[in-house]
Amino acid sequence: MLEFKNVNVSVGRTLILEGISLSVKTGSITAVVGPNGCGKTTLLQTLNGTSKVTAGEIFLDGDDFLSLPVRERARRLSFLPQFRETAPNISVRGLAEHGRFPYLGFSRTMMEEDRKAVDSAIEFVSLKEQKRKLVSELSGGQQQRAYMAMQLAQDCPVMVLDEPMNFLDFESQREMLALVKKLKDGGKTVILVLHDLNQALTVADELVVMKDRKIESVSTPEEAVKNGVIERVFNCTVTPVDVSGMVQYLLT
Repeated sequence: MLEFKNVNVSVGRTLILEGISLSVKTGSITAVVGPNGCGKTTLLQTLNGTSKVTAGEIFLDGDDFLSLPVRERARRLSFLPQFRETAPNISVRGLAEHGRFPYLGFSRTMMEEDRKAVDSAIEFVSLKEQKRKLVSELSGGQQQRAYMAMQLAQDCPVMVLDEPMNFLDFESQREMLALVKKLKDGGKTVILVLHDLNQALTVADELVVMKDRKIESVSTPEEAVKNGVIERVFNCTVTPVDVSGMVQYLLT
């Protein structure tokens, strides 16, 4: 279990997040949603060190996560960031191999176990045919899957994805959501920031709703709809709709 306990994040004298407490269930998909500027990305970035925790603690399976050596953290939790300036002139396989760095020695020599992990990750994201292509030559959706292959090759039980749908077309978003579900089915704990409420309500086991840099609610998507927190925070109306025996949500 990943736990945030009374976490504060400050930049200079400015308090960015205050008193954040949250427990993420192992083997679940947890989606973090909220208006722009509410602190979603800052919250996740405490896990890769981009946002500095100035008070409070983060625990992973009972261990003080922030006190672990960097390499040990990288073996237990992987992070797919939101922004990348340009696609690198490196092959898909070369990018995926970067995910194995926490396991390699000083010589950075890959062993058979590492090569298998890379091959498995590339196959998981359906880029086997493109593995020798440069990432810069791929479509936006394929590039995002290439980065996910790198994250998968890291082989961590906890995977954090900050707005993985950014700049993707509809079909690529659908493919990415399917991959997220496959990760959970494979036993991964997935935490992701989503802007699309319909996607979050559909894919998440637990929904974390943030507003004004605080957590408003932690619940199942169904409970978040019933208790009205979605409508309050996003100033919208949520109507459940039965589509072929599955509940979808109409937001207006």
